[in-house]
Amino acid sequence: MQYEYLFHKKQNHIMIVDFPDIPIRQVDKLQLANELRDLFSGLSWDSEVRAVLVKWKQKQRPLLEENWTDGFYWLEEDNMRQGSLSLPVEQLEIPVITCIEGYAIGQGLELALAGDIRVATKGSWFGLPQIQMGLIPWDGGTQRLPRLVGKSKALEMILTGEIINAEEALRIGLIHKVVESGRLDKEAMDMAKTMCTRGPVALRYAKEAIKKGTEMPIEQALRLEADLYLLIHTTRDRTEGITAFRQKRKAIFEGR
Repeated sequence: MQYEYLFHKKQNHIMIVDFPDIPIRQVDKLQLANELRDLFSGLSWDSEVRAVLVKWKQKQRPLLEENWTDGFYWLEEDNMRQGSLSLPVEQLEIPVITCIEGYAIGQGLELALAGDIRVATKGSWFGLPQIQMGLIPWDGGTQRLPRLVGKSKALEMILTGEIINAEEALRIGLIHKVVESGRLDKEAMDMAKTMCTRGPVALRYAKEAIKKGTEMPIEQALRLEADLYLLIHTTRDRTEGITAFRQKRKAIFEGR
C-alpha cells in the first residue's frame, strides 16, 4: 500500500519504515499517525516480518512552534490517541529498532522512546521541550523517559525543556549506540539481521517478559517468565533449536 508520508519496504524478514524529512508544518500529523497505525496493524498478521527498523531523520532543527506536539494539545483524549505515534510502535510484539539522525524533539523523541533499541548519529539531538509552551509531553514522554533514564534525569529534562546531544543521551541510557552518520543504516540493519536469525517466537516472548514484567511485582513477573518459557516448549522452533544444536548446524526457525 502507498502512503502519503510513510515510505516502507520489506527486506527479507525486516520491515523498514521511513518518516518524512520535511518541515513539520507541512505534515498532516493525524494523517501520518493513521498511516503508521494502519501499517503496523498489518504487521501483527505478517509472520514473515521478524524485526522493524523505524528511520527518523529530521536534519533541520524545528522551531519551537513547529514542535511535533503543536496542534495536538487541544484535542480530546480519544483524538489524542488517534494522533499517537508511539502507541502503534509500543503495541508491536516483534522487536523495533529506531534509527535517529538529526533532531528527535517532542513527539519525535516520544516515538523513539516507544521502540526497543535506539541507534543514533553523533550529530543528533534529543529533548521534550513542551514545558516551554506551557504544555507537557502527551505521547508517552512522561512515562517512558523515566523508565529509561531514571526519574531524576527525566524530571530535569522535562521540567527544563533541556535539549541534549547524542553523547549525553548515550551516557544516560536514552539511546543504545552512537555511530557516524554514514553508518547508521548499516549498523541498525546488521542488528536487525542478527535478531532475525534468532527464534521468532522466543524474540516475541522475551520482549513480552521484559516489557510487561518490569511493570509487575517481582513475584508476578517471575511467573510470567516461567509461563512464557513453558509455552516455548510447545513450539516447533524449540524442537528445531535443540535439533540444530545437536547436529551442530544453524537453526532454521519458522516462527511456529
